[in-house]
Amino acid sequence: MRALRTACLAATSLLAAGLCAAQPDKIGTVDTAFQWIGRDHDIIVEAYDDPLVSGVSCYVSRARIGGIKGTLGLAEDRAEASIACRQVGPIAFTQPLKAQQEVFSERMSLLFKRLRVVRMVDAKRNTLVYLTYSDKLIDGSPQNSITAVPVDRATPIPLK
Repeated sequence: MRALRTACLAATSLLAAGLCAAQPDKIGTVDTAFQWIGRDHDIIVEAYDDPLVSGVSCYVSRARIGGIKGTLGLAEDRAEASIACRQVGPIAFTQPLKAQQEVFSERMSLLFKRLRVVRMVDAKRNTLVYLTYSDKLIDGSPQNSITAVPVDRATPIPLK
């Protein structure tokens, strides 16, 4: 029984560590409109570390609705975001990359909308390209933002 309990605790710890690793780091917020009740409307800036490319971080800014609905998580945030990815350390690849792969996804509304970040590999230029957009089940979203991180030619990007 003790071995089972220890195994369960270890599995729970690993699961919690995995969930924490997937969470963005909140860099800061800027209030954009005062609300009498609930939090203010704001713009939030978060950092995401690419899980397969150490040394690359992406900074995403997006608007959040405040007020009562926003505070309770019931508001429909705008489908707009901006992204800037940068080399923040030596670039290393944990495994070969797909030519195109979703690397981050975060819920922006209670039901349908998600903020997505997709990594694309420009093998010809040895560059990582990151695209952010928000999808909505009903009508999609043309709003998007793109950034690129050139990788030194001495470090070829491994592809699957």
